Amino acid sequence: MEQIELEVSSRKVLGKKVRSLRRKGITPIHLFGHGIESLALECDTAGLRGVLTKAGHTRLVNMKIDSGKKARTVVVRDIQREPLTGEALHVDFYQVKMKEKIRIEIPVVLVGEAPALKQKENTLVHEITSITVECLPGQIPASVELDVSSLAESEQVIRIGDIKMAEGVSLVNEPELVVVRISSRMVEKEIAAEEAEEAVAEEAAGAPPAGEVE
Repeated sequence: MEQIELEVSSRKVLGKKVRSLRRKGITPIHLFGHGIESLALECDTAGLRGVLTKAGHTRLVNMKIDSGKKARTVVVRDIQREPLTGEALHVDFYQVKMKEKIRIEIPVVLVGEAPALKQKENTLVHEITSITVECLPGQIPASVELDVSSLAESEQVIRIGDIKMAEGVSLVNEPELVVVRISSRMVEKEIAAEEAEEAVAEEAAGAPPAGEVE
């Protein structure tokens, strides 16, 4: 697999003054990790954009600081984006140790076709789109594929505990959490109608007798 490289420099501009960096095509970043000193850094915005596209939040990145010979192995931990353009305003990187396990979120990708969807009143609800796993940095999965072809009836679910991960990768989320389920639109409409009827009945019960004014 292609190695992802990122060249960065030490940053002296801090606080609100970082806006001046962004106008110059430079993005402020931050590096932290277990047992290391946190560093304020900066890098070329265009180059960073390409790295973020390739790496996502799961691939390892070789970060060189101030043209140093020895690269640090990092992962993207958090991205602060501009709401309208989606451009990265600030990025946090986490430095990993290859022999030390880390916890990281990976996306859940649904595959296959759910037989239950052949019935028009059924819909598939993807309730959890990412899960947290614990593993060594070299074992981080890019994603987890969840086969929904076993969902044949309304109200069937797939839970965290049903997901099988590769050896060395363990799930952190509670096993009873529902990842995906089949929901019946008909059932939802019936519940909504019942709630509306109950509301009308309660309102009628609380109304004063005819001819009286509260």
